Amino acid sequence: MPYTDASMDALRQAGDELADATVAELFARGEVGKFNTLMRYVSTAGAPLPDGLPDVAREYLEATRVPPSSVDWAEMEKARLFFIDNNVHISTALSFASMPACYLVPHVAKLLSATHGLKYPSKRMAETGQFTVHLMQPDAFEAGSRFIPAAQKVRLLHASIRHHLTRENRWDTAALGTPICQEDMIGGQMFFSLLVLDSLHRLGIHMSTEGAEAYYYAWRVVGAMLGVDQDAVPRTLDEARQFLDLYMVRHMGPSEEGTHLTRQLIDLYEEVVPGTLFDPIVSALIRHLVGDTCADWLQVPRTSWDTVVKAVPHLLGILESIEDRSPLGAWALDRLGHLTTVLELSSLTRGRVMHYAIPETLKKDYGVSSTVPRTRRWIPPTATV
Repeated sequence: MPYTDASMDALRQAGDELADATVAELFARGEVGKFNTLMRYVSTAGAPLPDGLPDVAREYLEATRVPPSSVDWAEMEKARLFFIDNNVHISTALSFASMPACYLVPHVAKLLSATHGLKYPSKRMAETGQFTVHLMQPDAFEAGSRFIPAAQKVRLLHASIRHHLTRENRWDTAALGTPICQEDMIGGQMFFSLLVLDSLHRLGIHMSTEGAEAYYYAWRVVGAMLGVDQDAVPRTLDEARQFLDLYMVRHMGPSEEGTHLTRQLIDLYEEVVPGTLFDPIVSALIRHLVGDTCADWLQVPRTSWDTVVKAVPHLLGILESIEDRSPLGAWALDRLGHLTTVLELSSLTRGRVMHYAIPETLKKDYGVSSTVPRTRRWIPPTATV
């Protein structure tokens, strides 16, 4: 479908009817605390719902306990294999491109700064990383998996933020539309899918068209489970490019909140990187992946590593050649990627399971190995704006 300013403006007025109604009822009845307490122990799909769960919450959880019936499971398996093959690169793209891109949208940066929990970048990144890892497990949609309960809770988390900001008049709805509106939810979906693929391409990662399309498809399924209007979401990578280009032209720019969140992100990963010698690589990677204009808006420091990072695609090309020519090399690199991702995630979570609870208040002082063939090498859709 073609996207225009008028169609995007319409998406700014819409939230998530099911989740919004559930959260409103929980707050009206004073049952948010009870819900959070009981749901803390529901972390796997198929687990019996606890006694005493509010009726409205039980109805919501029953309605959202399975993915859409139209899911193409063969495509989802391709996406999982794509993730296994590129997990460390995808983690890099999520950390150093997708998250900074969120901060490039001033009203999104303002919203991210408005909740107490999101003050802590390690929690924010741990939730994102854990959510993605849950999604890419082979049993992600089966009994015993952690992905579906996580998606159900994230959807309610978004609804609760909308509830707080609008009820407390801490959001200019007339100027900015509904908080976490459909346009922003689809935009976020683009950051975690198409922008990740763009970043892998920028890093010199060889991707098949089939793998790229499958990865994007998996995030369409995620969007459906998070309350994204499937009539409005881009269905192809070409449509996704059109949406993302227009979304960024409409909204991206510098902001105090975006700069602050980016500084938190850089500090966080400089702590994760051993020692101090390699600290500048964090800023250099962000600048390489988002570009100089956007990096300057976010006040990402220029470092002596900016030139060094440009050699990363050549190094990764050598590693990929080893992977292509040697089954043993492919296995070893897949295991190394897996261990690197696990190490990064464990450093962020500190061994904890993230629970995505509904916040009862907002912090006032913040204001508001792959079987997918390496044929048909993927090339990003051309810019449309």
